[in-house]
Amino acid sequence: MNRFLLSVFCVSLLVSCKPTQQTAATKTSATTSENCSTYWQQHVDYKMEIDMDVNTYQYKGTQKLVYTNNSPDVLNKVFYHLYFNAFQPGSEMDVRSQNIPDPDARVKDRIGKLKPNEIGYIKVNSLKQNGVTINHETVGTVLEVELAKPIQPGESVTFDMVFDAQVPIQIRRSGRNNKEGVALSMTQWYPKLAEYDYEGWHADPYIGREFHGVWGDFDVTLNIDKNYVVGGTGYIQNPNDVGHGYETGTVKTPKSEKLTWHFKAPNVHDFTWAADPEYKHDTMQVPNGPLLHFLYKSTMPADKLENWKNLQPKTVELMQFYSENIGKYPYDQYSVIQGGDGGMEYAMCTLILGEGEFDGLFGVTAHELAHTWFQFLLATNELTNYWMDEGFAQYFGKLAESKINGKSFKKDTKQTYDVYSYYANSGTEQPMTTQADRFHFNRSSSISAYYKGYVFLSQLAYVIGQENQEKTIKAYFDQWAFKHPNGNDFIRVAEKVSGLELDWYLNDWTRTLNTIDYGVKSVEDKTITLERIGLMPMPIDLKVTYADGTTEDFYIPLQMMRGEKPTTATTLKDWAWAYPTYTFKTSKTVQSVTIDPEGMMADIDRENNDN
Repeated sequence: MNRFLLSVFCVSLLVSCKPTQQTAATKTSATTSENCSTYWQQHVDYKMEIDMDVNTYQYKGTQKLVYTNNSPDVLNKVFYHLYFNAFQPGSEMDVRSQNIPDPDARVKDRIGKLKPNEIGYIKVNSLKQNGVTINHETVGTVLEVELAKPIQPGESVTFDMVFDAQVPIQIRRSGRNNKEGVALSMTQWYPKLAEYDYEGWHADPYIGREFHGVWGDFDVTLNIDKNYVVGGTGYIQNPNDVGHGYETGTVKTPKSEKLTWHFKAPNVHDFTWAADPEYKHDTMQVPNGPLLHFLYKSTMPADKLENWKNLQPKTVELMQFYSENIGKYPYDQYSVIQGGDGGMEYAMCTLILGEGEFDGLFGVTAHELAHTWFQFLLATNELTNYWMDEGFAQYFGKLAESKINGKSFKKDTKQTYDVYSYYANSGTEQPMTTQADRFHFNRSSSISAYYKGYVFLSQLAYVIGQENQEKTIKAYFDQWAFKHPNGNDFIRVAEKVSGLELDWYLNDWTRTLNTIDYGVKSVEDKTITLERIGLMPMPIDLKVTYADGTTEDFYIPLQMMRGEKPTTATTLKDWAWAYPTYTFKTSKTVQSVTIDPEGMMADIDRENNDN
C-alpha cells in the first residue's frame, strides 16, 4: 500500500489451523493440522477472454470460473466483487470519503465529480451455473447470486459469465490516465468471486481499504491495441506473438490492429495488469531466483529514467534479502510497474508511481516487494488482519533498506514507536480488531496497520529473543504460505518456536486498548521497587548501575509466559501480572536503574523508566 498519507502524518507529528505447505501449482482441499482437526480453503480456476478498446476505455469479457467447495458446508449462494462500481458518484466509497473527518487526499470528492464517460463499472450481462441461467443482482460493488442448485461439500461447479466494463479515471489504485500519464492500471478489474472461509462469506463492499481473495489458477487472454506494452501477473504464453521485450525468437507480424496477450498464473489469489504504449521494458535475472521485469514510461525526464535503471540491481538485492530472511520466492517472475496512485502490492507484481526521487522509489519498492510475502503468499484478510501485512511489510521493508542502502533501522524503529506512542495517548485509538473501513479516522487506520503492526513484530523480538523472532518468521512462512493465516496462527508458530506462552501478547496488543507502562518506583541502597502502571503485561529488561560505576543487566520473566527468553542477563524470579509492584535486592549499592535500556518495549511513558 502507498505510504503518502503516513509520510504527511509523520511530518505533521514531528479459528484457523496449521496447514501443510503448498507449492505454487497445488490445489488445497482439507488437510490435517497440528492445531486442530482440519484446515480447508476454497479453490478457483479462472479462464477469461478480454477485448479492450483503448479509445473508449471500455472492455468486454467472458469468464469461465470453476469453483471448488472444499468447505464442510453446503453453499446456497455466492457473491462476486465488482470493484470498479466504487468509482461512481454516490457509491459507498464516494460518500464515505466525503464524510470521514480526514479523507484520503487522493480521493476526497473526486468520485462525485466523475462524468458518465469517466466512471468505472462492471455490468454482468449473463451468468450460468453448470449451463443453467441463474438470477443475480448488482448491489453496489457486490454481485448477489441466487444459485440454481446448492453447492455440496467437495463439489466443483462451473460459472459462465459475460460482462462488460469501463475503466474509471484513476482515483484510487486502479484506473486510466494516472497523474504520471500511465494509460491503464488494471487492478481489481474483473468480477472476482468472494472468499468463503471458517468465518463465512467475505462479501464486503469496496469502500476504501484492501482485499481478500480465493486461491486459484488464472488463464487470461487480452486483446488490446498492438502498440500497447502489457505487464503484470503470470507468465506470458505467447512471447513471440507480442514482442515488446517478451520475445524469445522471431516475433510474428500482427495481422490486425490488436495483439492477443495470453497469460497464465498458477496458485495466486488475484490477477493484475497494466498497459501503456510508451512503456519501456527491461528485465534482470535474480541469481537462483525469478526474472524481474521493469515497465516504466520511456518519456520520463532523463534523471527519472536513470532512477529506474538504478532500481533494477537494487530490486535483485531486495528479492534475495526477503528470500533469505523470510522464505524463497516461489514463482519464476516478478514485475515492478509504473502505474496506480502510489504503491500497491499484487500477485507477482507491484504498481508504483515512478517519477519521485530515487530514495522514495527504492523505499516504496522495498515495502511493496515485502508484501509479496506478507499478503500475497501469507494471504491474510486485509480488511481484518491488515496489521499482519502492512506492519510486517513495513518492518521488513525498513530492515531491507538498512541492509541494502545503509539506512538506520534503529532510527526508523524508534520513529515508529514514537508514532504508536502518540496514537496510544491521543484518545483516538481503536482496537486492531476494528474492520479496516470502520475506523473513525483514516489516520487511525494507517497507524494501526503500519505502525502498531510494525511494533508488534519488533517488540516480539524483545519478548522471545531476536533469534527466536527470526526463526518464527521463517517457520510461519514454511507453514502458512499459500494459505489464509490470522493472528492466532502466527502466535502459535511463535509459541512453538520459543516454547513460551504468548496468547496474552496477541490478545492485549491486538484486541484491547491496554497499554504498556512500567516505572521505577523507588531505589533504596540495595533495594529496587518497580511498578506496573499500564494494564498490558510484559517481561522486563533492566540495567542497574552501581555506586562503584559497574553495571549489571537483569531479566524479570513474566509469569504467564511460563518460561524465559534466551538471555545473558541475571534472571530473577517471575513477576505475576496482577501484582502492581515488584521488589528485589542487589548485591551492591545502587546508583541508578533503567527499564528497557534498548527501547524495544512500547512503553507509552518513558519518563518513569529511569530513577
